[in-house]
Amino acid sequence: MDTNPYAPPADLNLAPDMLSSAESIRQAHIKHEASIKSVGTLYLLGAILILVACGAATYAMMSDVDLTTSPDAIAAMIMGVIYLSLAGLQIAAAIGLWKLKSWARWVSVVISALGLLAFPIGTLINGYILYLLLSQKGNVVFSAEYKRVIEATPHVKYRTSKIVIAFLIFLVLLFVLIFGVAIIGSVIGAPTAI
Repeated sequence: MDTNPYAPPADLNLAPDMLSSAESIRQAHIKHEASIKSVGTLYLLGAILILVACGAATYAMMSDVDLTTSPDAIAAMIMGVIYLSLAGLQIAAAIGLWKLKSWARWVSVVISALGLLAFPIGTLINGYILYLLLSQKGNVVFSAEYKRVIEATPHVKYRTSKIVIAFLIFLVLLFVLIFGVAIIGSVIGAPTAI
């Protein structure tokens, strides 16, 4: 009788009671896990907005200022570097949160702590993000044990309600509309060289 030397061992499967335990742990934390991953998406959207704003500001600055002599140009370049660094940090944090990396948790804590200064809406949003990251369920979701639970339960998925999906689509369309109008307004209102 021929056996496949590359076949996985038969005893690798989890016992039914262990699988049941992993499923119950995943079910108890799946909503929190999805919320943390949503924060990653929020950070990615924020980074995109920062990059668009930096592009628009650079365009406006290059059309208005003599870049070689103006102190405003130097200050604008420094601010541009700060904003681009923040966008890069948010992109890295977003990817790390999607993968539930523990380093991304602490980067996100720093970003959210700074975001608390954006009173009142930013304070509320970043306070909630800090709760997600630092709560007991947050500790579980970022643990190595929970990563093993995820590996053991790939069939357990979070179901987003249709109302939330519709609301997110509305928000994305609203942001696209606002920035489209802002960009078109800046292009139309930009001084032209004669």
